[in-house]
Amino acid sequence: MPSSRRLALKAGAFSLLSAGLFPLAPMPAMAADKDSPDVLRMALVESLSGPFANTGEAVLRNIAWAAERVNQRAGAVRLQLLRYDSKGQNEEALSALRAAIDDGARVILQGNSSATASALIDAIGKHNEREPDKRVLFLNYSAVEPSLTNEKCSFWHFRFDAHANMRMAALMDVIRADQSLKGVYLIGQDYSFGQAVLREAAGQLAAQRPDVKILGRELHPVGRVKDFAPYAVKIKASGAQAVITGNWGNDLTLLVKAARDVGYDGMFYTFYGNALGAPAALGDAGVGKVVAVADWLPNLQTPQSEEFYKSFRARFPRPQDDYVHMRMQLMIEALAQAAQRAASTSDVVAIARALEHADVSLYGQRGVMRAADHQFQQDLAVGVMERAGSPGVKFDVEGSGYGFRVIRVISADKARQPTTCRMVRP
Repeated sequence: MPSSRRLALKAGAFSLLSAGLFPLAPMPAMAADKDSPDVLRMALVESLSGPFANTGEAVLRNIAWAAERVNQRAGAVRLQLLRYDSKGQNEEALSALRAAIDDGARVILQGNSSATASALIDAIGKHNEREPDKRVLFLNYSAVEPSLTNEKCSFWHFRFDAHANMRMAALMDVIRADQSLKGVYLIGQDYSFGQAVLREAAGQLAAQRPDVKILGRELHPVGRVKDFAPYAVKIKASGAQAVITGNWGNDLTLLVKAARDVGYDGMFYTFYGNALGAPAALGDAGVGKVVAVADWLPNLQTPQSEEFYKSFRARFPRPQDDYVHMRMQLMIEALAQAAQRAASTSDVVAIARALEHADVSLYGQRGVMRAADHQFQQDLAVGVMERAGSPGVKFDVEGSGYGFRVIRVISADKARQPTTCRMVRP
């Protein structure tokens, strides 16, 4: 691939080799010392432009902060982060993958699309077979379609987020206790992940709350709907007392805003309703009505958790940058731990084998990698939206005046799900 094409794919590249902080703004691509044996190069492949740019930038902040922390530790492996704009397209992501490998990356980071993750898993498997001297690992922090660590599992792929079935089980723990709930509306994005969420919601409702009727079931195009009012009108007209959705990014924000605008006052059980504009879009209409599941929430109410959150906000003080992911921090800690144990930044197989046994803790949160399918096991938190300052809500979200009160903590043992993975190892 010509160098000009590689540069066009990048939104910028960042060196995290120094202990100091660096500006989060596009910078020229880095070509210097790409083959240095002392540095482990990571390539972030995400939507950094287009309708889901905010999700990609949120990831960038989290991973950059995690890498800074590792690089400030004496004796730790040295990390370098490069970023590539996939523009939300699988073809662009695959082109970015090739550019990243050419630029010396040995770890690919992606998550904000299960369809893209699936394409990358396939491409990386083929590449690693063709070019064993340039093998790469794929660390996935958000692509939660269950098959990625089941029938499509790969030795080269590690998932650090709870997959959709795990998240749904956590939400169902709350739904099961709400005996007033009689009808729900299922809505999601029309691709593998969104389809999996609706399928699992229906299955778990049938098993655990057969008395609850599904009054609507709908899939919509990903990132292309500008006006969700027609969907919101149907939701309200159905009489459903709650919506279950895996929507993320603008597709979630626009959905909940439309629901507010048409006067829908039911519950929203979400995977991602705790940030990226959703609380501000709902306003007071969301108080006590929006439930979100996450690997961690700011109002977990432990001293270590509070210290973690305050540290992130000190690094990124702007309200619009307030979206911190504990799992991404644990992911980078696990990678650094694995590289240290492998005593290499280039032997990808050795790093992968060490990563299979990762056991990391940060600010009181612990995660363990399951070697059988490369699915990270960690506690999950479920929260309900409340006004900031109300009991249990010390911190709000994105300066909105609303935060999430933790109502359930699901232990890693309880969140664990079986796997059908039959992994082929080199």
